[in-house]
Amino acid sequence: MAITDEISRRRTFAIISHPDAGKTTLTEKLLLFGGAIHVAGAVKSNKIKKTATSDWMEIEKQRGISVATSVMGFNYGNYKINILDTPGHQDFAEDTFRTLTAVDSVIIVVDVAKGVETQTRRLMEVCRMRNTPVIIFVNKLDREGRDPFDILDELEQELKIGVRPLSWPINIGAKFKGVYNIYEHGLDLFTPSKQTVSERVEIDDVNSPQVDELVGETDAAKLREDLELIEGVYPEFDEQAYLRGETAPVFFGSALNTFGVKELLDCFVKIAPAPQPVQAMEREVRPEEEGFSGFVFKIHANMDPNHRSCIAFVKVCSGKFERNAPYKHIRLDKTLRFAAPTAFMAQKKSVVDEAYPGDIVGIPDTGNFKIGDTLTSGEQLHFKGLPSFSPEMFKYIENADPMKQKQLDKGINQLMDEGVAQLFINQFNNRKIIGTVGQLQFEVIQYRLLHEYGAQCRWEPVSLYKACWIESDDDEALAAFKRRKQQFMALDKEGRDVFLADSNYVLQMAQSDFPAIRFHFSSEF
Repeated sequence: MAITDEISRRRTFAIISHPDAGKTTLTEKLLLFGGAIHVAGAVKSNKIKKTATSDWMEIEKQRGISVATSVMGFNYGNYKINILDTPGHQDFAEDTFRTLTAVDSVIIVVDVAKGVETQTRRLMEVCRMRNTPVIIFVNKLDREGRDPFDILDELEQELKIGVRPLSWPINIGAKFKGVYNIYEHGLDLFTPSKQTVSERVEIDDVNSPQVDELVGETDAAKLREDLELIEGVYPEFDEQAYLRGETAPVFFGSALNTFGVKELLDCFVKIAPAPQPVQAMEREVRPEEEGFSGFVFKIHANMDPNHRSCIAFVKVCSGKFERNAPYKHIRLDKTLRFAAPTAFMAQKKSVVDEAYPGDIVGIPDTGNFKIGDTLTSGEQLHFKGLPSFSPEMFKYIENADPMKQKQLDKGINQLMDEGVAQLFINQFNNRKIIGTVGQLQFEVIQYRLLHEYGAQCRWEPVSLYKACWIESDDDEALAAFKRRKQQFMALDKEGRDVFLADSNYVLQMAQSDFPAIRFHFSSEF
């Protein structure tokens, strides 16, 4: 198969949402249709000891939340689908932001009862910055929720995007009878079941008496009225507007009951974009180019607890990736070969011989990679857009078991390489400070250090407001600033100067007192 054919059948996307909107459940059901799994593990049920396929870290199983992006690939018909299931919890938003740089489109899951929530809003901003095409899945229709028209209005206002329903619910909650598929003109009747798929009735015309028989006269009349309103209020679905990120198609269903998911998937594979060109600093890189290029958007330590190994996730941007071929690591300026690159089905890995643009390849990492690294067939390319943001919470990390200093250092280094949090070393007292976006990350770090590295740490409070990277063209001004603020100066993992301001007032004063110094709130500058 020619490379252009391989590219056109790839669909790489992320599923994003606020915690508890049903993102991981939807991921599972998509895998069920792809034949990648044969029984869905009910995510919340304690009776079924199978936890969600995409949540495989011990702490995820205990908490019932996703704390790391997981990657799953499967075939569906003639398409090769790569799903990245992201953490919904805001404490892990940075992992999600980085993941969005590696996908070509996004499915947003919204809870019909709660509507648009804060985290969804923030993630949508990232999609808007990159003009990523978005499809919205309104979930949990088998529960009581809000009127579908109200939900559509809220989606337009809150996410600042045009919407166009491509399926429409018949009633909601206890009276939920199914959805009418506007995109394919079919009626899907709802039968509550976590394992089987509901029946599909092809309908040529929504006005046919068959509809009254299937859903009852009252609901059939309401459905016709709603559809007329939709045609009157919302413009025709324009595929190009969707691909430009201006319009979001909306589907309704219940992921837990495997309802409305197939309609979403069938429409998605037809309209979602194949791998797109990626902007490097030097030029635009097109997927069909001959030379291989790709970038590391995520590093995960200890995917296999028996082998303390790290895996770097590489998004293939152009050309064909081949096992054992020599590739240039741009930052280190050296050539590497990879004997066991892997493809993922969450934690299950299989060795791959080749991968095409849009695919995600796992490369065993012995400390060669950092987030944002570029691999190519030889060309000097630097992919951009993988920033670390300024953390908002800080704690000193101390060793609770002096016999395990080596394990603690190794654990901290590997977890920081993963981008779980950021490490700053205070230049005044040499103490290590961990900066995170949310409280939960401290618990995850402590848990993983103990269970994956056998090291115990304890946290000590430190009162800081913000970490900002500083630079200046004036060496004297920089030296004067560091002398004046020596108590608050630190180095990050890359050895760059970081100013740890203990209050907003101090930060503003520093900015006005030292005009020659540039303060950055993300590490990409």
